[in-house]
Amino acid sequence: MTSVEQVRIHAPGQVSLDRVELPECGPRDAIVEVHACGICGSDLSYIKLGGLAGPSGEPMPLGHELAGVVKAVGAEVTDVVPGQRVVVHPAEEIGSGSNEGGLAGEVFVRNAAKGGRLFPIPDDMPLTIAALAEPVAVGMHAAEQLHVGVDDKVAVFGCGPIGLAAIASLADRGLTDIVAIDLSETRRGLAKQLGASETIDPATQKVWRELERIHGTAPLMFGHSAATTGFIEASGSPKVLTDIIDRGGAGAHISIVALHYNPIPVNFLNVLMKELVIRGSIAYPERFSDAIDLLQRRDLSAMITDRFSINDIDAALEVLAGSKECGKVMIEMRQA
Repeated sequence: MTSVEQVRIHAPGQVSLDRVELPECGPRDAIVEVHACGICGSDLSYIKLGGLAGPSGEPMPLGHELAGVVKAVGAEVTDVVPGQRVVVHPAEEIGSGSNEGGLAGEVFVRNAAKGGRLFPIPDDMPLTIAALAEPVAVGMHAAEQLHVGVDDKVAVFGCGPIGLAAIASLADRGLTDIVAIDLSETRRGLAKQLGASETIDPATQKVWRELERIHGTAPLMFGHSAATTGFIEASGSPKVLTDIIDRGGAGAHISIVALHYNPIPVNFLNVLMKELVIRGSIAYPERFSDAIDLLQRRDLSAMITDRFSINDIDAALEVLAGSKECGKVMIEMRQA
């Protein structure tokens, strides 16, 4: 067996870099040397809880946004070969409560032979950039759930990595009227770099008045509303979601990608009277190849604001947990 370093949760708020044994590579499996792995906001939630939904009695490996180089494949794995540079689809096994995690020197990819687990990347794509594929796929799906066209006017609330990826995806599809709303000056700046046409600071500006100024107004029953036709809720703020439903215009499409753990009162009379279309957005059905293509077409490197080695995992987690100014925090295990 191979012994590797792996970041694991041991109890609520307790994370350590451990040395663990990887399983032997079976005929349907693969082993990937991890070069880069992003830290997700969900990882912070797992740490706070002490596991996927709380302590399970066993340490939980972390990391599901990863890219690296194939080290070994089983006899039935035919779509990749050792030495190939790949993005790893985490599925339900990697960084989600099983024995595998991407914040490690190497990762065991179970049942890689079924396909859709290891995605080759272009030779000129840095592995650190390739590790953005997972969050980019999430943002792409959130944008797709709007069902909007190039002439639509979209507002994105929350410019963390998922909101930024949604903005980049919308811009890549030809939309030019994208407004980004975030409290962080840094994140608003990143949104402009990645395709937002305007930004709003909700701490100093009246969001809905600004949306009316930027997008114009449209008739709404006995008054008017901002003429925004699509909203992406990536902030996780209950008030933002209820404001979108209460103040959004007739026929607006709403894509909810942020995690709202607690029930939120919703005025469904507004949903009915305005014929709002509300869709949830979870993960990335069949979007990994699309995300890699987007990373090849557009420079999304600005999403990565902080880089750490795996030995500095505690400092990396502190940055992500303590700062609203960061974008994607990336752990680099090896040089790409």
